[in-house]
Amino acid sequence: MTSGSTTFTPEFDVTLGDRSLARAREDIAIGRWQGLPELLHATGHDWDRRTHRIRLLAHAAAGTTVAEEWHTAQPRDPDALVLRAATEVMRCFNLAVATGNAGDVEQGRRDTAVRTCLRAADAYPHDPVPWVSLLTVARLYPGGHPQINRWWQQLQFRHRDNREAHNQMLRHLSARWHGSHGTMYDFARDVASSTPAGSPLAVLLQVARAEEYRYRLDHEGDMALFLRRHWSSDLAIAETRRTWNSWIVDWDGVDRAQDVADLNHLLHAACEGGLHSEAVHLFELIDGRATSAPWSYFGDPDAVITKWHRTVVR
Repeated sequence: MTSGSTTFTPEFDVTLGDRSLARAREDIAIGRWQGLPELLHATGHDWDRRTHRIRLLAHAAAGTTVAEEWHTAQPRDPDALVLRAATEVMRCFNLAVATGNAGDVEQGRRDTAVRTCLRAADAYPHDPVPWVSLLTVARLYPGGHPQINRWWQQLQFRHRDNREAHNQMLRHLSARWHGSHGTMYDFARDVASSTPAGSPLAVLLQVARAEEYRYRLDHEGDMALFLRRHWSSDLAIAETRRTWNSWIVDWDGVDRAQDVADLNHLLHAACEGGLHSEAVHLFELIDGRATSAPWSYFGDPDAVITKWHRTVVR
């Protein structure tokens, strides 16, 4: 429902409105892969959309044998191998989540996922997705994978502005994984200062701030020093305005697959930072389409975003 309505009912859709992707995920749930070749062929070289679709397909396929069945049936289709590689990575993460410890994922399993990703990269040399998968699985290695910087360079050669790759690299550099708040913010600020006007990569500043907030809340509790001003400090507000000016004011006109997720991050920062006129416009842009992150870091995501809508939309 639109933000201008008297009531606001957010819709949480992991596909971000991609109906073709949603149907493909439903097919995977019943063990069908036959529609996947057409979906990925139709995606073409829209690398952002391809990355989004394969990541969500891998989520759905991780608990099934669909990826293996497709690859067995069509071993020369590089898309089948790219999805199989992404699915192997997703299984590694699912195991880490289930055990609560990335170190519990056996090295052999991690190495198998890496080898599958490298085979997929060889099978489809122009595709950035296998390199995004490698950047993802790199987090599961103690201290990070030694090839992380080379993998990042290979990704940059293929799709310099890949949104998911930037988010994976930011997480890799965060205190939660293999870096610190400082290294994470340095990366986000370097990207924001070098990205062209109108690009949503500027929102990495708000993604980094959300990651720091979540980490500190987990490790220090809600009484952590200055945590209550985390979103309303002069720096936080200045960076939210910077993202607004760089991305929304100078939007480049490109419709990217994960814009809704990035808009939710910027909307949250605008709400928390007291930039309510900007928040009203962002509520109009998302048109009720909500994502769990970052709202879930503050409680029930439905209740949190609805509360902010009630606060800023008169």
